[in-house]
Parts: sequence; structure tokens; C-alpha cells
Amino acid sequence: RGPVLHIVVVGFHHKKGCQVEFSYPPLKHGEGHDSHSLPEEWKYLPFLALPDGAHNYQEDTVFFHLPPRCGDRTTVYGVSCYRQIEAKALKVRQADITRETVQKSVCVLSQLPLYGLLQAKLQLITHAYFEEKDFSQISILKELYDHMNSSLGSTLLEGSQVYLGLSPRDLVLHFRHKVLILFKLILLEKKVLFYISPVNRLVGALMTVLSLFPGMIEHGLTDCSQYRPRKSVSEDGGSQENTPRLDDPVPVSAAAVSHTHLGMGEEGRRMAGKHSAEGQKANTPLSQSETTCNGAQSSNGAVQRLKVPSRASPASSESDWETLDPSILEESNLKGGERENIASEHAENLPSKGPSSESFPITVQPQANTGHTVLVPGLVSGLEEDQYGMPLAIFTKGYLCLPYMALQQHHLLSDVAVRGFVAGATNILFRQQKHLSDAIVEIEDAHVQIHDPELRKILNPTTADLRFADYLVKHVTENRDDVFLDGTGWEGGDEWIRAQFSAYLHALLAAVLQPDNEKTLSDFGTAFVAAWKNTHNFRIWNSNKHPALAEINSSHPFQGQYSVSDMKLRLSHSVQNSERGKKIGNVMVSTSRSVVQTGKAVGQSVGGALTSAKSAMSSWISTFTQSTQSLGD
Repeated sequence: RGPVLHIVVVGFHHKKGCQVEFSYPPLKHGEGHDSHSLPEEWKYLPFLALPDGAHNYQEDTVFFHLPPRCGDRTTVYGVSCYRQIEAKALKVRQADITRETVQKSVCVLSQLPLYGLLQAKLQLITHAYFEEKDFSQISILKELYDHMNSSLGSTLLEGSQVYLGLSPRDLVLHFRHKVLILFKLILLEKKVLFYISPVNRLVGALMTVLSLFPGMIEHGLTDCSQYRPRKSVSEDGGSQENTPRLDDPVPVSAAAVSHTHLGMGEEGRRMAGKHSAEGQKANTPLSQSETTCNGAQSSNGAVQRLKVPSRASPASSESDWETLDPSILEESNLKGGERENIASEHAENLPSKGPSSESFPITVQPQANTGHTVLVPGLVSGLEEDQYGMPLAIFTKGYLCLPYMALQQHHLLSDVAVRGFVAGATNILFRQQKHLSDAIVEIEDAHVQIHDPELRKILNPTTADLRFADYLVKHVTENRDDVFLDGTGWEGGDEWIRAQFSAYLHALLAAVLQPDNEKTLSDFGTAFVAAWKNTHNFRIWNSNKHPALAEINSSHPFQGQYSVSDMKLRLSHSVQNSERGKKIGNVMVSTSRSVVQTGKAVGQSVGGALTSAKSAMSSWISTFTQSTQSLGD
């Protein structure tokens, strides 16, 4: 079987709403291609493929994630192309078409996260399918299934095609210095909600942010959609169905368990059944490749069941997930230096690709991803990792990545089995429920709204961070005005920006490993680093050795003495992001408007506006001077 699982057509019925009208191969074994029935795990598929408010747009594109079905190992990546056509333009009009327009989506469900590549192929086929003006002509969809499975392969994950359509350059141009705040928000595993309409702008921005994390798109999302449909939650205390669900016991063969705990001491084999508070326990995800369906057995017939609690505890945000004793991740529990030996064996076979301490981003540019990185299975994370431990195990153990969320999935935001999420929404109801998220990213205005004042302090960029962000913005905007050079060079291009963030993250990881590193870590933000060390992804990464990081310069790429230019950067950042700075901006806008007026009105308005601006600016500068002095002290 190839990477494409199904080609699906979803339509809007005037009485039944969104429903599956065609699937090839059928979504359920034994059903026909025109069956409307859905697997329980994929009950939200019609609402994801045909997004909310789609009738307001002639066409749209959706990226979405589905949980794995029983027997499947990883996240299912969905790409849907939506279009609408006037009913009177159809050559063949079915009896149930009663509205003036017909709305349908053609959807690809894939095992590979090739979002942009699938979108490019699917848009062409969707256009041709609609041009037939007869939706019973399904041969083109079957041909699409065969063509994709013959032309797509896992080798495409090694090149740049995996990033097709994801432009960090556009992201930096739009969000500017705030891109680094988005990057750190996800590192801290916070509940982040992206908001904009239509969906193609939403999923494009969200997935572009994730592409800044090394290896995340290619190998870091395999466990990012482990959630239960709402029906499963409501029936939790009722009769158990024969269909296996995510809250059923997970059978694991004895061989799989022994492989999972390879390199751990006897202490590491004890499973703790206690619930824990978020961020206080280190969790070890169970690799999907090592799980089997309910009732399946290993070759020797031995099945070990890891029982997931049937009812989540309100006091825990990591309930319904297996939790290991945090002492497993401590170095002192290793027997005979097993982990060091394993790590050193891997290191011997891996090429050293980290930049030397003399050639960090300022002097010599980081190298682009050449696609030749050697990957090994992570002993704890279950993800395919490189020699630096990338990708980080962020989207594991109940931390979800949902590029687009349907309104029917709203309950996931408050589900105690979901410890966090990076999700996208177009419905305003999501944005209004501010208590369900830590941050709301309004893409249209490039505004990052962080609700908790403490979290805002943690994410407040350091001087070195502001230099880094300014470095990105300057290089991206350098050749903008030249239509021939725009986006064609290495510096300021998409791959260059990803290389900069990769170098930044590698430097952060290398700095954490150094002894007496308080001064170095202060450049990344002392409060931020302290919060990050309590996250699941850091504990998993820190539980393994990564010898390749010894070659990385363990200091911030833009460390250095405080200067006048830094003061200007801080001033600019504060004006753009603080409430007082916004007031000054509003005063300046009112002043400029007044200048346009004539005669006495101009003089009077400008005088009043300048007086207001002077008082606001003097108050703001005095506050800034005090903060600068305290920083110097």
C-alpha cells in the first residue's frame, strides 16, 4: 500500500449537512464507494474537509490531522480542496440538489506530511473534476489515487519539497519580531490558537511556524492527533463497544516493551499509575509502531496490556496517558553506562554537521538542509531523531497539532486528556473562549494575545533575542523593492530563515548542557529557560545523550555588550507591543490626520495632539529609563 490511504469527496446536503459522498478505497471494509458511514475515529472528517463558512469563498484549501485508526501507526495527514459551482451549470443534476450552489471538497488522506505537494496535485484534479459538471464521473479520482501512490514516497521527506507552500519569509514579513515569540510559545507547550479566515491562510501560517523547528514537519507530527471523538467520552461509563478506542487498554507485545525500555535500568521499567500535574511529570510516549489492535498478539502469543485510566481526573491535564516515574529520566538510574555506550555507538556512525564555534550565523551562514541527515529511532520519544535529538518531542503525549479545528471539535480544548495544543480556527466562537487557551494569534493583524501576565514576562525577548529577530527582519526586507531579486537569494530566503532558527535552537540546547551556564542562558531568557526545563519535550530530549552538540557554540548567536542600537531596538519593540506604546501610536495617528485639515483647525488640533504626545512620551521614556537602569544594575 502506498502513502495515500483514501481519496474522499465530501459534499453539503441541504438536509443532512456535510457528509462523505464518495471514497476510494471505501473508508470502511465491506462498504461501497458511495457509503456515507464513517469509522468512529474519523467522525469529524466531513466537517474538516468542508470547513465552516466555506460558502463565503469560491474555493479554499484545508490541512487537517486525523487520529490513527486501529492497526495504523501514525497521524493521518489530510489535504482538502474546496470549490463551489452554480447548480444550473451542471450537466447532470441529482434530485437532492435543491440549492442554487453546490459545495464539495476533494480530499486526500495520506501517511506522509507532504501538505504543499499534495495541495498542488489536488487543486488540478479538483478543477478538472468540477469542469466535468457531472459529479458521477469518478474515474478521475481513482486515477488520482493510483498516480499519487506510484509517484509519492518517503524519500520526498528528505528534500525541500516537504516545505512546498510554507514560506517563513512571508511569515517574518508579516509578524516581524513576534515570530520568535511564537517559536518560544510552542517550545513551552502552551495552548496556542491561531485565528483567521479563509482556511488556506490559517493553515499556511500555522504550519509555517512549525516548519521553523528542525525536523518537525518531516518526523515530529506522527503522534500529534491522539484524541477521542466526543461520543467516546460520553459513553465512557457505559457499555464498551467492540470497536477499539483510544481509551481501551493498549496491548503491547513483550518484545516491543523490552525494545522500548532498551538502555534503561530496572528502575526505568516500573510503570507509575499515578496521575500528575501538567509539566511536573516526565512522560514517555508509547511508540505507535509498537502497538497493535485490541486482541492482537505477538508471535509468541504473549500480550501485555497497559491499562489507561477509564475516567480522567479533573486535577490532571495528563490523565488517560501512561506516566513514567520521573526518576527514569535521571542519569543515576542507568546501569553500567548503557545509555552512554548506545549514544557513543550512534555518534560514531553519524557525520558531524554542526557548525564550529568559530563559524556561527553571524560570520558564516548556517548550511541548508541537504537531505542527507542520518536518523535513528528515539529510545524514549518514539520519533525519528537526528544526532542533535531533533525533532523535539513536542507533539506527543496529548499535546495536539490541529491545523484546522471544526466547531464539532470544540470540546477538545477543555478535554483533560489534552495537555496542550497548537490549533487553527476560523469560527469566532473559538476566539471568544479565551479561558481555553494561553495565547490567541490573530493572523490578520499579526497580533499575539497572551492572557497571563506571568507568561508575557517569560516570553519578553532579551536584548540578544531582539538582535536575532532584527537580523532576520533586515535580511528579509533587504531586497523587497527589487522585483527581480525578491526571494531569489540565499540570505533572507525560506531555507536561510529555517537555518537561522535551527542554529538558534541548537545553541540553546548546547548552552543548557554547559556547567555554570547562568550568564549564557540569561541571553535566551532566564525565566524562559526555567519554564522550558519543566516541559515534556525538554525532559525527553535531556534523557538521552547527544554528543554532536559538543561541536556547537554554546552561546546565544547574538550575545554581546549592550549598546545604543540595542536601546533603539528595545524602544521600537516596546512601542509596537506595549499598551502605552500603542497609545503613543494612536496619538501620532491623530496628529497626522490633523495635519491634513486646513486653517485654524490644523493648528488647534496639532497643538492639542502634540501636547498629548509630549506627556505620553515623557511618561513612557521615564519608565523605560528606570527599567534600563535596573537592567544595568
